[in-house]
Amino acid sequence: MISHTSSSRPPAAAPAPTVIVVDDDEALREALSSLFRSVGLRVELYGSAAELLAAKPPAAPRCLVLDIRLPGVSGLDFQAQIAASPMNMPIIFMTGHGDIPMTVRAMKAGAVDFLTKPFRDQDMLDAVTTALEHDRRQSEANKAATDIRDLYQSLTAREKEVMALVTSGLMNKQVAAQINLSEITVKIHRGHVMRKMNAKSLADLVRMAETLGLGITKA
Repeated sequence: MISHTSSSRPPAAAPAPTVIVVDDDEALREALSSLFRSVGLRVELYGSAAELLAAKPPAAPRCLVLDIRLPGVSGLDFQAQIAASPMNMPIIFMTGHGDIPMTVRAMKAGAVDFLTKPFRDQDMLDAVTTALEHDRRQSEANKAATDIRDLYQSLTAREKEVMALVTSGLMNKQVAAQINLSEITVKIHRGHVMRKMNAKSLADLVRMAETLGLGITKA
């Protein structure tokens, strides 16, 4: 009998990158599914925007391959809905009707690509690769920002005040004068801030302040 322990359990595999296809043409959905699965991607298929909105988005790098003309809602309107929701992800549009103004609008709203049917398989795979990498980088940036916010919440009110002033460009002496503390006390608070925020340098701390949107500038 094999004993299963936490120490022998292999680490959980990272969720597979997922391509979500929304198109009311079942034959095209299945063809795209076969294409994406042939290169090792996970695929979810939906016949309408409503079906996708009712589903739970995958917790993995993901992108949306979307027909510009859908029953019930246009692909461009759906793009706006997706962008304003927790399901936000990179979008690749497909259309059987080449329309330059429509393309421009989609790209300005953040679409990764706009492919006119019939498109080459390689063009679609290239677009999906770009979109999944974009989503992976965005997810990493979002996690980093969340980590910074969590660290910031560990600071005392005084430490937050010192961080804001120091990262605005003020020297310790100027910070001390502004908040009526001794310079040595400001240095102590600054040291605590650097340690708690895991900042390796002042430049590192300034970048964190920008992420937090502290927005204080030197007068």
